[in-house]
Amino acid sequence: MPDAAPDAPQTAAGRTPLPPGFLLRHGAIPLAVFAVAIAAIHWLNIDWRLATHLYALEGGEWALRKAFVTENLIHKVGHDLSIAAWVGVLIAWLLSFRRPRLRPWRRPLGYLLLAVALSTLTVSAIKAKSNMDCPWDVQGLGGERPHLTLYEARPHDLPRGRCFPAGHASGGYAWVALYFAFLMIRPRWRWRGLATGVGVGLTYGIAQQLRGAHFLSHDLWTAMICWTVALLVYLWLRPKRPPGAESRPSR
Repeated sequence: MPDAAPDAPQTAAGRTPLPPGFLLRHGAIPLAVFAVAIAAIHWLNIDWRLATHLYALEGGEWALRKAFVTENLIHKVGHDLSIAAWVGVLIAWLLSFRRPRLRPWRRPLGYLLLAVALSTLTVSAIKAKSNMDCPWDVQGLGGERPHLTLYEARPHDLPRGRCFPAGHASGGYAWVALYFAFLMIRPRWRWRGLATGVGVGLTYGIAQQLRGAHFLSHDLWTAMICWTVALLVYLWLRPKRPPGAESRPSR
């Protein structure tokens, strides 16, 4: 994916055109990989197999549910750090209106604010409506409810579940938007941005799986939701060029 170079025309709408294959690489291929992964998890019963394996490794209980590292450090402090990072971006964006050296970063920072917020809000909204249980709620894993997948009807007499998709992991995966933020202004940094979002999301997600809070598929859905939101917001807010300017968007 080459970096930006100044020689392609702008679109009629004033935004630089997407390079050939951009939507294939950033949209269709990730979606196809996700679909195959989710299908494999469903047909091979990987969610249940992994959860029961972790449960057995922890001695037939979720021993790490209340552990300092998983609950206090990664879950609670991690949640606060995600909020603090967003507030830091907000402050930088506000400063870009007063400090000329930050002006080129105004659009990427504004994009990042919106993409991260929409990603976490989207996951939270789905989680409030999905009615899915955590591993620690189901029979065989320390709970009393039957294990139901996303594709099975839920009996009306069961209490509501609020565990799908993975809410805490969204505080990490939402930052995959760094990929597109850097694509706007520092294309060579985009892979570092992507690695940051994926790395933090994996850390949060694995910790929650070890606590019994989520199945593997919950995290994959969250990652895909966050990536899709980040892509859609980028397509909406990708940079405009002044009249007469020419540019080639990075891939």
